[in-house]
Formats: sequence, structure tokens, C-alpha cells
Amino acid sequence: MLTNRQLLILQLTVNDFIESAQPVGSRQLSKKPEAPYSPATIRNDMADLEELGYLEKTHTSSGRVPSEKGYRFYVDHLLTPDKLKLEDSLQLKSIFQDQVVETEELIRNSAKIISELTNYTSILLGPDMSTHSVKRFSIIPLDETKAVALIVTDNGHVESRVFDVPSGLKASDVEKMVNILNESLVGTSLNQLQNKLAHVTKAIFDRHIQHAGDLFASFQQAMTIKPEERIYFGGKLNMMKQPEFNDLQKMKKFFDLIENDAPALTFFQDDSKGIHVRIGSENKHIAMEDCSVITANYSVGDHTSGSIAIVGPKRMDYGRVITLLDILSEDLSSALSKMTIGGGADRRKE
Repeated sequence: MLTNRQLLILQLTVNDFIESAQPVGSRQLSKKPEAPYSPATIRNDMADLEELGYLEKTHTSSGRVPSEKGYRFYVDHLLTPDKLKLEDSLQLKSIFQDQVVETEELIRNSAKIISELTNYTSILLGPDMSTHSVKRFSIIPLDETKAVALIVTDNGHVESRVFDVPSGLKASDVEKMVNILNESLVGTSLNQLQNKLAHVTKAIFDRHIQHAGDLFASFQQAMTIKPEERIYFGGKLNMMKQPEFNDLQKMKKFFDLIENDAPALTFFQDDSKGIHVRIGSENKHIAMEDCSVITANYSVGDHTSGSIAIVGPKRMDYGRVITLLDILSEDLSSALSKMTIGGGADRRKE
């Protein structure tokens, strides 16, 4: 069990290292008003903390840095969430001031702002809309070869998909297509859309629309909703600003991970409520062994939910990030729920 003085020395060491990214020495800590002890006394405590596995000695300095175990103890027992500055609070609230049409737009804005506020990489997992059902289809021709299908769901979410159309497709055929889709698919959940398209709608297309085969194949492919499309990034390059990632190999591993369709489980491993912190090896991916990930969940009404993650070095400003995520998750839940209740996206499209 750590003494009160050792707890204080560990807390001050972690705080100093988070701020400076430089190894922390006993003389440095002895100058702090919170630690009215001699350098020798502090040095002895730091040596004991190193022996217990909470601190590590670097090769380039007599100072010490927190170990993974030290960070874990700090987050679990010593951390006090920061009080948000007024300018940060105003920037966070700016996400919700504009009239946002779609859920996706609000989530993208949130990813951008939270990455700017933290200087880390943000990752938002969009809410799982697959259980929601189709309320209406619309199709808008873009040119002679392309059209966009808009799917409005029962909670006001809008999915848009561009697909190829065969040459010579008539406006009357597009109108027939929209009517068929609305008559046969309204009320179908998004996760059953592909199945019903193949087994019900295709036969109707074949009877009523010219070039139905090519048109249907293109449309069906566009309707595939891939899980990775729910992941939104903000500040991908922010990790390059961190001194820990001056190592090109570390940087390459991290960018390979986020650029190559990393599965959501790489970043989001806990779907329970509250704030969750994973440090270093707790992330269970070699590219993330020098990172910490802090996650929070948000809700959209009673049934769907998404997650927010901030990825930074283990020397992350945990108190500040936890405060920001706590506020953002609550505000995002409130804003998305209002959009759902009001049918915001649906109403504006009409």
C-alpha cells in the first residue's frame, strides 16, 4: 500500500510528465508548493515507486516517467476531472448551434471539433441504424449515368447512395422505380433491406421496368450498408504532433491501422454507459500499444447508440479529455434525440 506522500509524488510525476513530455526529477518536484520535501526524500520515494512498478527510469536522464501500471493507478485513484474553460465550452456548444439536416453531419462535426479541442485523434462510431425501418424512398438523377437514392428512416435519419443507371433509362422508369420501392419496402428494417430487395422487389422490377437486370444489380449493390461506414475520424494527423510519435515506425503502424478499415472493436470494446479508459497494452492491438483510448457512449432515443473515442499517447491529458467526452456524449445524445423526435431530417427533405 502506498503512503500518502508516495501517492502525492506519483500524482505530481504523472501531471508533470503529461504537461512537459520530459522525464521528471526529484529536484523539479521539490520546488512545487504541494511537495514541501527535500530532493533526497522525494528521490527515495521515486525509487520505491519505481521498484513497485509505478514509475520507470529513462535511459537518457536521471528523471522518471510513469509506467503503464502508474498511469492505470493514476486514472483509477488519483485523477480529478478538469473544469472546462469558457472558450472550450463555447467551442463545444458550437457543434449544436447550426441547423443540422442529417445525423451523419452532426456526428462529423462532433468528430472535428473534439479533435481540435484535445489535439488528439477522435473517432466516432455512428449509431446503429440497421434496426430502423424505411419510411420513404426518393431517387434523384444526377446525370445520364448516375442517380442518388435517398432512404428516409422512421427516426428521421437519411441514407444516401449513388448508383449507376443504364443508358436510355426514361424518367417514367425512374418514377416506376420509386413507386415500386415505396410500395414494397416501406416498413422494412435496414438490416432486412438486402434480403427483401432480392426476394420481393427484383421480380416486380423485371415486370415493369426496361433494363431491369442491370439497374437492379447496381441499385442493390449501392444499398449495402457496411459496418465501417459508421466510423468517422477527426484529426487523424494530430498524433504526429506528439513527441512519442516522432518514431516513424510507431507512426506508420498507427496510420496503417486507421487507414485500412480497422474494425470498430479496435477502438470500442465496451458498450456499457460511462467513461472507459484503456492504456497501452489494454488496447490489445500492436499499433495501439503506445496509445491510450478514452471512450464514452451516446444514445439516440431509447434504442440506438453510438460511441466516441479519443486516441492519444499514454501521456494523455486524462482529466481534460474525460471532462470533454462527458459533456459531448450528453449533448450529442440530447441533440440526436431531438432530431429523432422532431423528424428533423425527414421534415426538411419534404
